Amino acid sequence: MTDLSHYRNIGIFAHVDAGKTTTTERILNLTGKTHKIGEVHDGEATTDFMDQERERGITIQSAATTCFWKNHRLNIIDTPGHVDFTIEVYRSLKVLDGGVGVFCGSGGVEPQSETNWRYANESEVARIILVNKLDRIGADFYRVVDQIKNVLGANPLVMVLPIGIEDEFVGVVDLLTRKAWVWDDSGDPSKYELQDVPEDMKDKVEEYREQLIETAIEQDDDLMEAYLEGEEPSLDDIKRCIRKGTIALDFFPTYCGSAFKNKGVQLVLDAVVDYLPNPTEVKPQPEVDLEGHETGEFAIVDPDRPVRALAFKIMDDRFGALTFTRIYSGRVKKGDNLLNTYTGKTERIGRIVEMHADSREELDSCQAGDIVAFVGLKNTQTGHTLADPNNPATLEPMVFPDPVISIAIKPKDKSSTEKMGVALSKMMQEDPSFRVETDEDSGETIIKGMGELHLDIKVDILKRTHGVEVEVGKPQVAYRETITQRVEDSYTHKKQTGGSGQFAKIDYIIEPGEKNSGFQFESVVTGGNVPREFWPAVEKGFASSMDEGVLAGFPLLDVKVTLTDGGFHPVDSSAVAYEIAAKAAYRQSVPKAGPQLLEPIMKVDVFTPEEHVGDVIGDLNRRRAMVQGQESGPTGVRIKALAPLSEMFGYIGSLRTMTSGRGQFSMEFDHYAPCPNNVAEEVIKEIKERG
Repeated sequence: MTDLSHYRNIGIFAHVDAGKTTTTERILNLTGKTHKIGEVHDGEATTDFMDQERERGITIQSAATTCFWKNHRLNIIDTPGHVDFTIEVYRSLKVLDGGVGVFCGSGGVEPQSETNWRYANESEVARIILVNKLDRIGADFYRVVDQIKNVLGANPLVMVLPIGIEDEFVGVVDLLTRKAWVWDDSGDPSKYELQDVPEDMKDKVEEYREQLIETAIEQDDDLMEAYLEGEEPSLDDIKRCIRKGTIALDFFPTYCGSAFKNKGVQLVLDAVVDYLPNPTEVKPQPEVDLEGHETGEFAIVDPDRPVRALAFKIMDDRFGALTFTRIYSGRVKKGDNLLNTYTGKTERIGRIVEMHADSREELDSCQAGDIVAFVGLKNTQTGHTLADPNNPATLEPMVFPDPVISIAIKPKDKSSTEKMGVALSKMMQEDPSFRVETDEDSGETIIKGMGELHLDIKVDILKRTHGVEVEVGKPQVAYRETITQRVEDSYTHKKQTGGSGQFAKIDYIIEPGEKNSGFQFESVVTGGNVPREFWPAVEKGFASSMDEGVLAGFPLLDVKVTLTDGGFHPVDSSAVAYEIAAKAAYRQSVPKAGPQLLEPIMKVDVFTPEEHVGDVIGDLNRRRAMVQGQESGPTGVRIKALAPLSEMFGYIGSLRTMTSGRGQFSMEFDHYAPCPNNVAEEVIKEIKERG
């Protein structure tokens, strides 16, 4: 029986280039999992094992690995930082109990850090913070701590202070023990000395130590009282309070270091063990019924309860499909049958493996608290629950964003057509934010994703992993449609041709709904003119029509339909007749309701050296962007803007040209907004020509 109090399921997440993967490498090296340290910029990081990751020096997939520190088992997931792959961060956070947020000492709180932090808040994941890269030019620990307060609205609890900065960074002072950890320049993490606090830092150390203790003991009234009477709490009491406050998300213990130079990582590992929760200390996952409503039951982390497990990632490799799964309760043995509550089918657990990035260790069983991979499951996809067949329940499913960009692809030769179909279906299983459709009119295959880089890498994977060469069309934007006016109308569906006829009459109002309300339906019919049992058929008819707008065939958003009156025939009226009437009513009335094209607006964050700010803003204005603000930092300026996706294709090329290769940007979907008339006319014309 494993002691769950010695488990830590943690994720490492941050903005692109803040040093997550490097930090993971250092942790694996320190805990004895790897003997040679792999470097991201050499393309040798253990957790970056895809060709595309090694070439681009970024993490695309979240990788899982297990290691041990001070008698504790750490299941670590290294997540990507690039905005096109936030889906990976989101689904990893869903199954983790704690996290390490890594921030760059010079870049500070960057746009992707904000998104990841928001996801972690929504998932209620306890975190510790590592301000990394303090050896870099422009690094400033105190500035980053201020940004964490002001930009993220979080409460960082400073646990260590840096000794020296930039080239002079040699170590950190542990505020609790008042000891200085000083590393030599060999890059060996074990070559450090514990020294006294440097003279010039003593006042600062005492000031920050006092803040630390005062914040921590707010968690315990008795200690607080004793402290106010002049009695300093013991080290164990302070640590207990820090642990309690961290798990309650009241504050986030904050550390600093340089993962690349191997300075400061031990203290972060100690903090993972000391302050992050074990699986039994986290709010249990709610169970839901098949309609998605909470049942009031919870999957309590306990090996003796019925099995509840969540598949959070699917990865295809040379041994077959791996289904990464978090076991919430119960025990699973090799050969067990588990029920997939989404498909209603049972899955046999053939093999259980513990992952170490892309190598694996076979297990005979696993239990509550574990993160493992099952090999060879047939019908399980991301977000599905696996449960005890005699005592089934579903865990809260994951919600994935809709893609905002699509491109048409076709295989270069006939022989690749079938191969491409198989490859795409595998890729869809692995990544729920990647969708594939076939255009029925043209027969083209359309792939959809979260951004240009996302689709770029998918095409690359098709070519390299699956050996399918494809021709790629121009990127297309996922527009939407809506209406701007209220229309009262009536429609009668009548069909009398031998045998029983069909009859349905509906009076209705179609009007613009609240923003982000989707499709709403209500019936105010009284007196039985449209019998109650036919209302769902009317709703279904309208709802199914919303997938295709009247301007250019894009889905319709934010529409409210109210059924006000109608008529029926005692023999000829049926649910089918009312559904047909609603579909025809949609086609009749939406064109009168001032239909309007909506375009996706992206939140854009551009980093540029100061001398190019004017050019970058001028270029953004030409792209119909609205600049929201700018902030100066030590190495350049960050410009925040909202811009239509259609104007941002190929932006990275223009930005690099304008800034001599030094500019960077990231963008993520923000909202849909009305398209200017001239743009809408162009889009509609182009769609009609293609159709």
